[in-house]
Amino acid sequence: MAATWSPGTAAPDPAIQQKYVEERNKRIRAEGSAQFVDLNKSDQKILSEDPWADHAALNAAEPVLKDGDSVKFLVLGAGYGGLLFAVRLIQEGLSASDIRIIDDGAGFGGTWYWNRYPGLMCDVESYIYMPLLEETGYVPKHKYAYGPELREHAERIAKQWDLSDKAMWRTQAHAATWNDDTKRWSVAMKEGRGPGQQSRDLHLDAQFVFCASGLLNVPHIPKLPGLENFEGKYFHTARWDYSISGGSPTDPSLELLKGKRVGIIGTGATAVQVIPQLAKWAEHLYVFQRTPSAVDVRGQQETNMDTWKTEVATGKGWQRARTDNFNSWITDMASPNDPNLVNDGWTHIKAYKAIIGGKGRLGNMIPPEKIPEHVAALHEDDFERAQSLRARVDAIVKDKETAEKLKPWYPSWCKRPTFHDDYLPAFNQPNVTLVDTDGKGCSGMTPRGIIDAHTGKEYEIDVLVFSTGYRSPGGGSGSPAWRASMTISGRGGRSMDEKFVTEGAATLHGIASNGYPNLFFPGPLQATASANFMFVIDCLAQLSTYVAAEGLRKAADPTKVALEPSKEAEEAWSMQCLMRAGFYAGISGCTPSYMTNEGDRDKVVDMQEQMKAGRAAPWSEGIASFLKLVGEWKAEGKLSGYVGF
Repeated sequence: MAATWSPGTAAPDPAIQQKYVEERNKRIRAEGSAQFVDLNKSDQKILSEDPWADHAALNAAEPVLKDGDSVKFLVLGAGYGGLLFAVRLIQEGLSASDIRIIDDGAGFGGTWYWNRYPGLMCDVESYIYMPLLEETGYVPKHKYAYGPELREHAERIAKQWDLSDKAMWRTQAHAATWNDDTKRWSVAMKEGRGPGQQSRDLHLDAQFVFCASGLLNVPHIPKLPGLENFEGKYFHTARWDYSISGGSPTDPSLELLKGKRVGIIGTGATAVQVIPQLAKWAEHLYVFQRTPSAVDVRGQQETNMDTWKTEVATGKGWQRARTDNFNSWITDMASPNDPNLVNDGWTHIKAYKAIIGGKGRLGNMIPPEKIPEHVAALHEDDFERAQSLRARVDAIVKDKETAEKLKPWYPSWCKRPTFHDDYLPAFNQPNVTLVDTDGKGCSGMTPRGIIDAHTGKEYEIDVLVFSTGYRSPGGGSGSPAWRASMTISGRGGRSMDEKFVTEGAATLHGIASNGYPNLFFPGPLQATASANFMFVIDCLAQLSTYVAAEGLRKAADPTKVALEPSKEAEEAWSMQCLMRAGFYAGISGCTPSYMTNEGDRDKVVDMQEQMKAGRAAPWSEGIASFLKLVGEWKAEGKLSGYVGF
């Protein structure tokens, strides 16, 4: 297909835009997100079990929480997000002894606890992703940290802030109910005890609850008829089974795959890291692709200790300054003369602002009649990079038919951009076959293999790896309760899910909601966004813990605090987000992914429902603008918009 474009035009060649539409339409499925099954609700329990827990040791230890306990600060989640809520509480002058953390895993780390697949590394520079580097004095080993190091850093944070013995493992909160008389939350939890052991129900009350359950935390797989009859072995990347592959989280020698035919479903951000590892060991690897990833240069390198203090850790506040610089580039707010401190692929995606907010040519409050012009400008900003990534495929992949199938035909903001130097070369290996399903995916399993829905062909395999990601954070009600897979009942017994379904997203600054006192969460609805979401979580953790601590400081009776946004403040903020929601119009029409809830987002045609959806939009002016706004709010020292203290 011939297509041309030159800078300064209103939009790239219409032929390219048409190609984007055609490729998207191939992937639209009537069932949308229902094409997947969540593993925490399926009968495939083996895919959800914790392979890393030492159940015998945990069962023998004195429990951190007992039935009927009372807690001042309860943090739901022991990943970096939960740790940041706890650390920021301590930095507000509150005691670590008053904090308890629960997590369904058996150690700190969150996503870095569960994910231990071969090749795992963070796709954001470690110097800005790994929190509290300046405070801990830790120097990451590489520009992009690998999984074991990220998990170890979580343990380091817990130890430094005296949190190691404050966590209750293998425990999931499934309900929280506000008691207006006691001004406390009643939390129902279930503690797992390991295979063959009876789980235990626990109930406790907490004055404050902080939800840090993460965004992508429920693995899912496509509905594949016949999976139960498959005679081979299979697992999900979020629960990598080294007893099947060989190796370990610190040893990528997948010896047990020698002589095996391996299939992997998925070519997203995880698969881009996994596939080069599988290709080294499998007798033959079949890669089943629905939608290709956009794969840019990674450029991994070891940290240069000789220049660490002169080029990276240049003085007090270096990590925040470096992060602010990164955010200015990915939101298109940097000027050409500004230094690009991180200077990687992320910082050269001018159009990524389409999904995280930033500098819009037409401003940030886009009226309906200006949306086509706004979206055209986003495509113009993106087109040169998109073409270069397609050219990169041609330059690396030798087989031209395979190369054509690996090209991404969508703008940069429609799927998580990926960065890897070994992924595309893997398809030059004779033992690797790309099975491009032309957007249709796989239609089912046989006892011996898997069926390509496009051709109907069966591929015989011995091992199947699901690299099919997670439940979309934009599904369901979108509320923090839904994302945490729990029921939250606020004042008057009102379900948070019901509120968000009825009214749409409703918060103040994305961290608290009227009717749910002393409950805080880290957006992302009505808050802000970045490619480095860990920084977003930290900023919102600092804001949340400030509100809690300041409310306690201001209260006449700290035991009766019931902090929540007023209905008026919450609605005013919601309207500010809604007024700016048109900035994100470029997401509509994206190829299906978790970002569009597998296309369900585009099915909303009722105007009232569209308005509800628009209320959920992050602050479209970008993260720097959001932080300036909440910084000024904090500086007033009034807790403006909050009641109950």
